[in-house]
Amino acid sequence: MKFLVFIEQRDGRIRKASLEALGLARRLVGGPVAAVLPGQGVTPLAAALGKSGAGVVYVADRGDLALYSNKGYVGALDAAAQKEGPDAVLLAATAMGKDVAPRFAARRDVSVLADVMGLRLEADRLVASRPVYSGKARAEVDCGAATLQIATTRPNVFPAERDEAAPDARVETLELGEIAPRAHVLRVETSESKELDVAEADVIVSGGRGIKGPENWPLIRDLQQALGAALGASRAVVDAGWIDHQHQVGQTGKVVSPTLYVACGISGAIQHLAGMGTSKVIVALNKDPEAPIFKVATYGIVGDIFQTVPEVAKAVRAAKAE
Repeated sequence: MKFLVFIEQRDGRIRKASLEALGLARRLVGGPVAAVLPGQGVTPLAAALGKSGAGVVYVADRGDLALYSNKGYVGALDAAAQKEGPDAVLLAATAMGKDVAPRFAARRDVSVLADVMGLRLEADRLVASRPVYSGKARAEVDCGAATLQIATTRPNVFPAERDEAAPDARVETLELGEIAPRAHVLRVETSESKELDVAEADVIVSGGRGIKGPENWPLIRDLQQALGAALGASRAVVDAGWIDHQHQVGQTGKVVSPTLYVACGISGAIQHLAGMGTSKVIVALNKDPEAPIFKVATYGIVGDIFQTVPEVAKAVRAAKAE
């Protein structure tokens, strides 16, 4: 079975979520797979993808791809698919992947297995496991009789493995015609903050309405810094204006699957659980023993977070000092 993996880069760095999708494809077929990398100045990044599972990388390196455009990036994926003739295409379920996958699928008149958390091969057919009913259940889905199978993989679910002994990938240049997108991206406004993105973080510490006000974020940040984590937040505190939307974890925020998720003063509304319920280890700190968050937590601490959070941060620093 032949795979093609869409590789996303930002500011000259390959995104971890794409490396996870690439590693998954390599494990499914037991060897190197093809990848496609669009952007500007991305050619130097291509060969190193061989360490992550790519045998050949199709590169679309052009000035008009410097900033993301749906038409341009889908065009690069389509051109690579025409060259490679894959049976399946994998993309990370990032904001970009969720935009590229449906348009590419529409061009090929096929469907997409979206936001998958498990993927296996059965007689050259992809069978995926994905969350339904706000994460309360899992459904097994496939692409039916479609000749081309497409899936988007949830970030932080599949490991991004490297094989340092693997050879560099072969790099092939894609020749694209005029893109002429209907909309042009003039510039990208990025936050001046250098904080970790919760969508890619391995450890996240989140605060909820239980912190009582924006002036109490230092309480949560102290634990966040002790763990070297990203800072998350519930929808309630984002809607209240206590913190920027980029930190929101949940169904209408960012869906995360870190190794460790620490929820401080978060009750566990279904919208929030849908965004972090697949975390490998969940630690909940809340004064309400009946809070829904404790039903999904691996470990729970019942108590006033203004007393428990500093003690946990202190214990983390002591453990690291040993």
